[in-house]
Amino acid sequence: MISYYFDGKDGLYRALQRKWETTNGAARPDLPLAEIVSGFLTPGEPQRSWARLLAWEGLTRAEAPTDPDVDPATDAYFAAMVDDMRRRQQAGELAADLDPAYVQVLLFAATLAPTVLPQVARRMTGLAADSPEFLHAYAEQLRRVIARLAGQSDAPS
Repeated sequence: MISYYFDGKDGLYRALQRKWETTNGAARPDLPLAEIVSGFLTPGEPQRSWARLLAWEGLTRAEAPTDPDVDPATDAYFAAMVDDMRRRQQAGELAADLDPAYVQVLLFAATLAPTVLPQVARRMTGLAADSPEFLHAYAEQLRRVIARLAGQSDAPS
């Protein structure tokens, strides 16, 4: 059925990615960065599925800059995320001495960690990575990290 509806696994991946891009709230320049990042932690099958697909893609594809299998819309989506981080840096949400692209990679990895590495989260914190207790505490810690990335001493209340 996957081949019929999506023209194979890559088609299914692209369809899920397009769906995720339109529903995740990342394209909300009106929200503070900490709220966007913590929003990525919202437990839900679309987020978990997309995180797993990203991990699968990274483990199974040797991507080159001119890889014909990479959807140009995907590249544009990630470039827009970096552009938004640059805008946020100019607005003071990110310290001037940090590279927005690398910070974006760091935050992206941090939000994927509970889905991609749930066993590590459990072993380090004693909580299941999809539990409300873990997600609340982790989101709060990410808010504090983001505040420090902007040069603030602590997260806003």
